[in-house]
Amino acid sequence: MTALRTDVTDVTDDLPAAVLWDLDGTIVDTEPYWIECEFALVTAHGGTWSEQHAHALVGNALPESGRYIREHSGIGLSGEEIVAALVDGVTTRVRQHVPWRPGAADLLAALRAGGVPCALVTMSYRSLAEAIVSCLPDETFDLLVTGDEVTYGKPHPEPYLLAAAQLGVDPAACMAIEDSPTGVASATAAGVPVLAVEHIVPIPAAPGRHVVRSLSGVGPADLGTWSAALRALSRSTHRRLIRAIAAGSSGVINWFRSGSSNSAVSRARRMIDNHRFVTCTPPS
Repeated sequence: MTALRTDVTDVTDDLPAAVLWDLDGTIVDTEPYWIECEFALVTAHGGTWSEQHAHALVGNALPESGRYIREHSGIGLSGEEIVAALVDGVTTRVRQHVPWRPGAADLLAALRAGGVPCALVTMSYRSLAEAIVSCLPDETFDLLVTGDEVTYGKPHPEPYLLAAAQLGVDPAACMAIEDSPTGVASATAAGVPVLAVEHIVPIPAAPGRHVVRSLSGVGPADLGTWSAALRALSRSTHRRLIRAIAAGSSGVINWFRSGSSNSAVSRARRMIDNHRFVTCTPPS
């Protein structure tokens, strides 16, 4: 597992060293596909489901979603069987139609033209991620980090730390683009400034993140301006979150509650209970 970063280096370039993209809800509007598949699967196996439960899973790691559905729906499938069925259902729908989010493809193309490296950092599995990436121009992404290839999923920082390490860049010099509190927390814990694009779940304003309603009209220069402005704030937010992680359950829960939804707090609590947050020494 990638070590949790506690140092941040100043970067003076006009553009981010790399842009680290979430997928579902950020590049493509696949959250309705996931929710549709959840309802279909639970109904087919005699269980019950709700929009509230569905929204609680937005941005979640798939194994965690599988466990959640098993615990709350009343169906007899294993978590692994639930995940496999959902991935198959969403992949089938994506191959029929890719529902692009406004402005995402244009921004990806502009970053590619400007030579800014891009990584996809998603909790979707590689089979689904590749089905979507195949609809974009070649070399849109320099690498993919997917949910079936990490030890710990979002909101743990591992996915973003891994992407930055494989690109050979400082996480603090990058910018993450996310649409969920879970993803924002993952990037923030990795020391990455965040552009949060609100979609299904509200994202409150907080230090270290810039919140927009859409990527329409957003260009590389905007990312450069925002990332430079956020970098100093991200250092402070990152240190607080590292200290919260080091403090254990109560510290992280309080951090999540200060700037995230109740569902994100619940996910953080479950991850802590299952020892999915690393223990580290907070920076001085």
